[in-house]
Amino acid sequence: MKYLPLLLSNIFRKKTRLILTLLSFAVALFLFGLLAAIRGAFAGGVDLAGVDRLLVIGKMSFIQPLPIRYRDVLAKNKDLTQITHATWFGGVYRDTRNFFPQFAIEHSSWRDVFTEFVVPPDQWKAFEEDRMGCIVGRATADRYGFKIGDRVPLKGTIFEGAWEFNVRGIYTGKRPNDDTTQFWFRADYLREKAPPWWRDLVGWYIVRVANPDDAPRIGKEIDAAFANSQWETKTQTEKSMAASFIKQMGNIELLVVTIGTVVFFTLLLITGNTMAIAVRERTSELAVLKAVGFSDHFVLALVLCESLFIASLGGAVGIVFAKVTTDLVGAAMASGMLPPLYLPPSTVLAGFAVALTVGLLAGLIPAVSAMRLRVIDALRKV
Repeated sequence: MKYLPLLLSNIFRKKTRLILTLLSFAVALFLFGLLAAIRGAFAGGVDLAGVDRLLVIGKMSFIQPLPIRYRDVLAKNKDLTQITHATWFGGVYRDTRNFFPQFAIEHSSWRDVFTEFVVPPDQWKAFEEDRMGCIVGRATADRYGFKIGDRVPLKGTIFEGAWEFNVRGIYTGKRPNDDTTQFWFRADYLREKAPPWWRDLVGWYIVRVANPDDAPRIGKEIDAAFANSQWETKTQTEKSMAASFIKQMGNIELLVVTIGTVVFFTLLLITGNTMAIAVRERTSELAVLKAVGFSDHFVLALVLCESLFIASLGGAVGIVFAKVTTDLVGAAMASGMLPPLYLPPSTVLAGFAVALTVGLLAGLIPAVSAMRLRVIDALRKV
């Protein structure tokens, strides 16, 4: 601690350069956090997908419906522990810009399959007792101000007509980036009001398997059971389905990450060059320190400490700002079609570690040069 005044006097000698260097680190680490959040958002659906869940969809297309009688066939498969189904509704709330995903679900089995979603027992009971009841995700409820007991009108697009639902519950997720934008209502209510052609159909089935390692085999068995029928199926894991959607946006992710990475490393090079200039400007002072008895290793440590101090301070500012920004932007994006942004604590710590590493690397070459500096050569230039 006795050398702290010397360290601080060197750091704050040129305040303008210090501020600019801090900003360079802050911007670089802000980009690091933002890029990490973007990558996490694109891959989040894959990471959060249930490893023990399979989706049974129409072979030709995801929008191809399946007969309700398939449930009885699936129930005979002893490798399946739970079975449920869902249907995309596609309604409009007041305005076509008000988008949130709406599903008609089999309410008796939905919670057994999707255990990551949390609904208070009393709210779920009220939902089961009300044919017109619905459960709304927290993000959508906050966005539109839905509360328990509200009446929500939707205009059907696939299933035409005016539909009304009673908000009986609001669900949350066990994990910070679980999808809480969905709107669930009872499939029997859909069948009751839907056109006659839909009465014996559902959108797709979701099943859980006892052993995730058996998922590929079970999927083939399910598809074989419905082969050569009018309603052939394609069964795949939830993770595979999520990955297929992510691939559609893969070029966007690559573009954003590539541009951000180039900017990130450019800023780091600028920072390293700034540290090198600062050491060169103080050649004579470092020579005097050596001349009065300070060792080469002390000079090395002094320059490295300066670099690490600037890197840690600027990096901390950048990564904290990235955390705040992704939290604010993520809350807004959670109400739309884009994947939500979320910067986990582990990435925050990783960002701080990157800042320290960069500070070490940026200051290493100047520090080694200062350590190797010969007093007589340096003083000769004064």
